[in-house]
Amino acid sequence: MTTACLLAAAFSGADVRDASGGPARSIRYEDLVSLFAGWRSFQKPKLVDGVPDYSAPAMAAQHRALAEWQRRLAAIDPGSWPIGRQVDYHVVRAEMNGLDFDHRVLKPWARNPAFYVTLYTDESDQPAREGPFASGGIDLWTYTFPLSSEGAAARLASGIRTIPKLLAQAKTNLVGKGTDLWTYGTKSIRQQSADLAQLASKLTDASGSLRADVERAKTATDDFVAWLGSQAASRKGPSGVGVENYDWYLKNVQLAPYTWRDEVTIMERELARAHAQLAMEETRNAKLPPQVPIASAEEYDRRFGAAVTEYIAYLRDHDILEIRDYMDPALRAKIGTFRPGPREFFSELDYRDPELMRTHAYHWFDKGRMVHDPNASPIRRGALLYNIFDTRTEGHATGWEELMTQAGMFDARPRTRELFSIALAERAARALGDLKMHSNEWTLEQAAEFASANTPRGWLRLDGNLVREEQHLYLQQPGYGTSYIIGKIEIEKLLGERRQQLGEKFNLKRFMEEFDAAGLVPAALIRWELTDRMSEEVRRMLSPER
Repeated sequence: MTTACLLAAAFSGADVRDASGGPARSIRYEDLVSLFAGWRSFQKPKLVDGVPDYSAPAMAAQHRALAEWQRRLAAIDPGSWPIGRQVDYHVVRAEMNGLDFDHRVLKPWARNPAFYVTLYTDESDQPAREGPFASGGIDLWTYTFPLSSEGAAARLASGIRTIPKLLAQAKTNLVGKGTDLWTYGTKSIRQQSADLAQLASKLTDASGSLRADVERAKTATDDFVAWLGSQAASRKGPSGVGVENYDWYLKNVQLAPYTWRDEVTIMERELARAHAQLAMEETRNAKLPPQVPIASAEEYDRRFGAAVTEYIAYLRDHDILEIRDYMDPALRAKIGTFRPGPREFFSELDYRDPELMRTHAYHWFDKGRMVHDPNASPIRRGALLYNIFDTRTEGHATGWEELMTQAGMFDARPRTRELFSIALAERAARALGDLKMHSNEWTLEQAAEFASANTPRGWLRLDGNLVREEQHLYLQQPGYGTSYIIGKIEIEKLLGERRQQLGEKFNLKRFMEEFDAAGLVPAALIRWELTDRMSEEVRRMLSPER
């Protein structure tokens, strides 16, 4: 059928038949939106007695039923749509591929004890919590104590009461043999026990049955930790997904236009560049006094508050962003409080110049926009599944650090440029851990040792918590560790292409408006949408061949 006929059919709302005379295919965007709503409902596990069912029979049934959803999606032809709507189509396809990958390869409900952590004490800076987790988690950070109402206590109790039942189910579900997933997942479950104990300490005598519910949940969690320990000796297999599966995941779920081998090369190059760049910055700044870390609570509050003020002012005064009312409060809400050493890696950066990581905190601008200026597309309005947003969110936040450095934000404080290079080195080093753990060349401990050894100045401490926590996340969620730099690269390509396309009409504020308006979808798709040009690498990524 000619393009003109397709457009005419789209205008009339009709379906069309393919060239072979096969069954009718829809060309209505509204059909995709309707399918998406049903898909999101289907994707959630069924509830049995109020608890998500991840048993082997339930998961096998869901996987069988997934094929019909994929068939229905394939019966929609987006070829005549505007690029933005084609992007929506590929996002839905990627989500379905994510569930397929979970069933075929990742199987977090069967391989990953940390999947069953359901009590979250802190707010993620991402649209959805990083990594695979069971449905129905409890966002403890949304509650204030003492609990303000009976309704709040009832909501919290309802979530807490599912914990013993879910953990009892997990003992049957968990059959995986991966040593690192088992070992570090056990630590995550142990942390949930500590978090439940902390929650119990916040409850007053007026909390009534909630206190007993929390105690039962903690007992069940402790029992689950003991069971995991009793099984540990029999879990001696690899935890990575393998290179072939990793390649499939990048292409079909993450929508990153690279292979595992490509990404190894990129990360090795970025690690070398970061170290070389740091050497030159240190040479240039050799006669300057060193940056002295913040040493008191008073200094912390003063300098972090000033960092937000200066950052927002710089964005406004240099016409970089349209400043919205929620931006300044969003950053101030996440300032935190002073803590004496020893410090973890990002505190080493923060305590020397708090403004650098305020640039990375673009995450809170993203989350504010989701609330105050939601995307017009119902498919992009909420958080994408399977962390598919990460090349956009983590990639842009990482790239924004460098862009603001290049834009002159730290010209008066040259040593801050050193901090940027150190941060880039850490991200490249830990990304290589992601890649090498999933190829089963490295254990998690080896990945942690590499990241620590290749992060300058010893700031990613091997005796700290962060270095292993990061690698544990990347082992659970393939492609997350590399998304910071892969997304940064794709967005740099986009920025450069728009600069060439617009010529003298280009300005950063205009670019950022169209970039933010595109939503939190994979960076390569935003590049396609905003440039109106499908690169060959994106074309290969979206091709049906697998």
